[in-house]
Amino acid sequence: MNSAFALGSLVLRNRVLVASGTFGYGNELAPYTALDAIGGIVTKSVSMLPRQGNAPRRIVETASGMLNSIGLANVGLDAFISTKLPFLRTVDTAIIVNIAASSVEEYTAVLERLEMEEGIDAYEINVSCPNVKDGGLSFGTKREATAAITRDLRPRTRKPLIIKLTPNVTRVSDFAAACEDEGADAVSLINTLVGMAVDVRTRAPKLSTITGGLSGPAIKPVALAKVFEVSKAVRIPIIGIGGIMTWEDAIEFLLVGASAVQVGTASFRDPDAAAKIATGMDAYCEREGVADMQDLVGGLRIPQNVTAPGLVASR
Repeated sequence: MNSAFALGSLVLRNRVLVASGTFGYGNELAPYTALDAIGGIVTKSVSMLPRQGNAPRRIVETASGMLNSIGLANVGLDAFISTKLPFLRTVDTAIIVNIAASSVEEYTAVLERLEMEEGIDAYEINVSCPNVKDGGLSFGTKREATAAITRDLRPRTRKPLIIKLTPNVTRVSDFAAACEDEGADAVSLINTLVGMAVDVRTRAPKLSTITGGLSGPAIKPVALAKVFEVSKAVRIPIIGIGGIMTWEDAIEFLLVGASAVQVGTASFRDPDAAAKIATGMDAYCEREGVADMQDLVGGLRIPQNVTAPGLVASR
């Protein structure tokens, strides 16, 4: 059974990756799972300078999920290259570096520096970052800003370029189409939904930043709908993210149009979750007589004469 996934010139052994910010830089969870059993590691975000992130409290459990307001805390580019990348070079799986920045120029500078290093297979660009030149609004909430970042980075690398999209917009398919038009190899979605939690005893927000990003099983229905929407608007691969806890969840994402998935919050509960999901997907295909997992992508069986509201027509 073929479970491989082609992402531009890169071929991943299977369609299960671990999501940025949920798996560290790989070495933290290496003692607890077989890293070569997954299709790839998407690193914790890397920015030009180290970031302390937001003040505590910055993680809160919620019903069927969690809120986080980490604030893109990371070691910074120099420390990533000197202390994190050497380990990643030893791992027998695809290494995808997630880049975060506060300006187009910073995205460019980080990518160009990483292009000088061995051991990186692809890039995922986190456009859910505050644009310091635009009053702190996220790049990912403005279509032209998302397009501009993709347009600027595309000619600077031959490696696969993935743009990670926020769901906190009116039509995420418009953003995905803009990324495709500017040469992205794939889009990944969804990033976290905006949410908050309140302590009724103190009558105060539970997060220091008041709101944060909601992830986990609670967002899976939204994520499935967004992936389905985008699948009708682009031809490039979609990497589905959002509440994937089991192999059944992952298969759902493939059926609505994702070519691969990223496992995030599940890794906090079980560091071996992604590997187990990959094994479960293979077993499902064997039972169902599916020779190539690609045959499941977009295989949702929709009754005739039924159209989901709000979807764009195929391009």
